[in-house]
Amino acid sequence: MALQQTLVLIKPDGVARGLTGEITKRFERIGLKIVALKLVRVNMDHAKQHYTEDITERHGEKVRDNLLNFITEGPVVAMILEGVDAIANVRKIVGSTESKSASPGTIRGDFSHVSYSHADEKEIPVKNVIHASADETDAKNETALWFSIDEICDYKRTDECHVF
Repeated sequence: MALQQTLVLIKPDGVARGLTGEITKRFERIGLKIVALKLVRVNMDHAKQHYTEDITERHGEKVRDNLLNFITEGPVVAMILEGVDAIANVRKIVGSTESKSASPGTIRGDFSHVSYSHADEKEIPVKNVIHASADETDAKNETALWFSIDEICDYKRTDECHVF
């Protein structure tokens, strides 16, 4: 059993569209536990720590600039979710990064649809509602970036008896 913690961000488009409750419900419904949660306005310095230079190396400076501007344009809901195989389970619920490729029933499949090509043509970010840590390394780095240790709560959910 791999008990893990992972970071999820409801991006400014998700917050502005009032999707926070629906998104949070999807994670809690499968038994993932919210151990940290806050609404934040992200400043550019923090955004650059989240969207590091490696994005520029992989996708180009324009993509990184779009991501930085997007995540700082409005409030973001940041949360740490905990559970068995949390990283993989969250990624499955979130869906493909490119919204148009995300399966129906996933968060991105249900709440966004813009393609990379459309975003590139319009020179805008792909507004795909949500961010989820990609792997264990990212989860460890991102949770430490977004939350201090004293912001993470340890408690028992009543349904944990079905897991442990």
